[in-house]
Amino acid sequence: MNKDRELLLGPIVLGTLCLCLGLGFRLVTTNASASAGDAGSIYNAKCVKCHGRDGRGKTSWGKRTHARDLADAGWQDDVTDERLFNSISNGRGKMPAFKKSLKENQIDELVNYVRRLRR
Repeated sequence: MNKDRELLLGPIVLGTLCLCLGLGFRLVTTNASASAGDAGSIYNAKCVKCHGRDGRGKTSWGKRTHARDLADAGWQDDVTDERLFNSISNGRGKMPAFKKSLKENQIDELVNYVRRLRR
């Protein structure tokens, strides 16, 4: 009787483990895609006024403040992720600092978002 129980228990444990791993993977991938959406929302709320939706800085406010063209491939090649992170955190020139209003992981997400603006 115990052997029958052990034989049944193995597939049940294995099935439960697979289910849990599958759900865990689903949660991780769901959160990753949510991060991209969150970065877009943050960019729209904090950056679009100057840099524009496409990152080119062609907005009226961007022209007045000489906002950086974030989509420029040459600039993208020259600037490091660390510099982008520091510029967003501490501000740069006329750009305000966002370290008090954004968490570090949100700034990291913005750095990745800016990288995707490259043309």
